[in-house]
Amino acid sequence: MNLFTSVNDVSDVSQLVKEALDIKANPYDSQSLGKNKTLGLIFLNPSLRTRLSTQKAALNLGMNVMVMNMDKEGWALETRDGVIMNGTTVEHIREAAAVIGEYCDILGIRSFPGLKDREEDYSEDIFNKFIKYSGIPVVSLESATRHPLQSFADLITIEEHKKTSRPKVVLSWAPHIKPLPQAVPNSFSEWMCRAQKEGLLDFVITHPEGYELAEEFTNGAEITHDQDAALKDADFVYVKNWSSYQDYGKIISDGDGWMLDLERLKMTNSAKVMHCLPVRRDLELSSEILDSEESLVIQEAGNRLWAAQTVLKNLLSSL
Repeated sequence: MNLFTSVNDVSDVSQLVKEALDIKANPYDSQSLGKNKTLGLIFLNPSLRTRLSTQKAALNLGMNVMVMNMDKEGWALETRDGVIMNGTTVEHIREAAAVIGEYCDILGIRSFPGLKDREEDYSEDIFNKFIKYSGIPVVSLESATRHPLQSFADLITIEEHKKTSRPKVVLSWAPHIKPLPQAVPNSFSEWMCRAQKEGLLDFVITHPEGYELAEEFTNGAEITHDQDAALKDADFVYVKNWSSYQDYGKIISDGDGWMLDLERLKMTNSAKVMHCLPVRRDLELSSEILDSEESLVIQEAGNRLWAAQTVLKNLLSSL
């Protein structure tokens, strides 16, 4: 592995999950692998779990870590080619990424979409240019369209807590007060569809009409607008808001009746509830669930460390 941007960079999902659980049981076994190696973490957007878990994962592997909040601490970047830089941008991404590649052995990048221009966001222009010009292995810390470290951690969590060999996993849309990117649901869907193909689970997506995700991420999933039908016999319910893909970046429904609570959870097979965090209590997900034994949000966040460490170990092994 010399790149980690989606499940498409993984040859065997079930094997990668097994490796992560082995690392979780023995977190310091590969400290020599990262000796004298440096991980650069570049953030163009806020982060809590991604930043801390990836930094801790690198330290567990014996790496040095440099963190830069590019949106606050760096020069304003120009990403377009063929323009005269006589405006507000100070440094071109060609030089910035190349210089980072001189200092680091592996690079992690986090960049959110603008949610105004779908074509621009889904081109992953900034992300792809960092990959191209840095010249070193790159791991996605979330991009405009995907959040693979989160989805990998989600699958680790499902494997740890499943009670049947092939659990039913449901991705359920939730209300929010502002438009959110499709990156987490895109990525979760992509990973769950792959896991379903490998015979690890059955996957259903439920959302109000108009919130269909791009088909490239949902191939193989059952999709329904009937949340009650989706919840029936579910073993895991993954709750997440996202804005419209078709009417790009827009909120097209107030989501009345879509928030999951303990009463609605009775429709499931005593399902465990997941969310990537941060979560707005009693808007996206009820406090009674978050504070109950049915919630896996903390365990899920904890597994972000082992997802990151597994990916970094594989990237280091390719150097």
